[in-house]
Amino acid sequence: MASSSDNPSPPAAEKNVEVVEQVEEVKVDNIYVSNHPVLLHKMTIMRSSDTCPGTFRSVLREVTYHLGYEATKSLKVRSGLPVSVPLGKELTKEHENLRQSQSCGFKLVDKIALIPILRSGLGMTEAMLELLPNCAVHHIGMYRTPGIHKSPVQYFNRLPRGKCSSDVAYVLDPIVGSAATIMAVISILKNWGVPKIHIITVLASKQGLDTIRSTYPDVYMTVGIVDKELTSDGIVLPGMGDCGDRLFGTGNQQSDFIHDNGNGNGNGHSGDISGDDGTGTGTVSAGGVSGGEDSNEEGGNNNNNTNNSTNFETKRKRSASLELEMDNK
Repeated sequence: MASSSDNPSPPAAEKNVEVVEQVEEVKVDNIYVSNHPVLLHKMTIMRSSDTCPGTFRSVLREVTYHLGYEATKSLKVRSGLPVSVPLGKELTKEHENLRQSQSCGFKLVDKIALIPILRSGLGMTEAMLELLPNCAVHHIGMYRTPGIHKSPVQYFNRLPRGKCSSDVAYVLDPIVGSAATIMAVISILKNWGVPKIHIITVLASKQGLDTIRSTYPDVYMTVGIVDKELTSDGIVLPGMGDCGDRLFGTGNQQSDFIHDNGNGNGNGHSGDISGDDGTGTGTVSAGGVSGGEDSNEEGGNNNNNTNNSTNFETKRKRSASLELEMDNK
């Protein structure tokens, strides 16, 4: 009979730690939810309020690699591409005169476009470009109006004029809440004429996924994880905060110039952003841009910049401590 020492009880500090043996991936219609163990670990770092912008950007990049490989597994390839393979020096006598062998390779044939939604989609763009270095990148800028309804408004569009030449468009947005912004972008891309639309997002609400699936059943989605709670103003809970602010360290600043009225204080926005070329290309007033960037940098905001630098350094240290703590658990 084994003694109690053969099966020691876990230390007191570990008794309350919940151990999840395995979290299954989910595939429903055209929606794939990864729930990968490494991704769940990375998401814990991204959620933490102690994570500094530098670490947040780095982890988002790693997560995008994972999701990017999953999202691109249905791309078409052409086979039979001749490839010469160099051989090593140590060969048998039978093959000692060979310097290379021949193989049949594959080549991607789909024309791919990346559609980062400004500004948080920029945090996913570089990782996707390393996977697909020759694809086109067309930015679309969206913001949500203040108030109860928070309607999505397009303020920037770099889709090419004329007929779409891409086979697949990958839309990059780290968080999908109510899906209002994504739905607006899908509508823009469908008007552009792209045959296949694929959303890549790190975190989504269940309600947002249901809305997209019911409205656009032909749109594909690759999702990291799903949070079930969505507030009345479209915030995912527990979520991971405002991705744009966390990527670029702007959480302590005032709202963007496009969120306010054109009152001459550098916060103006041209009212009409719909273009006449079929893509919805719009413009932002020059006064709004220059004021939004420059007018608030005098006076009191100098103190805010000093405070921001202190906060960033504190968060950087906490972030490093968090990663070390997670590795030791």
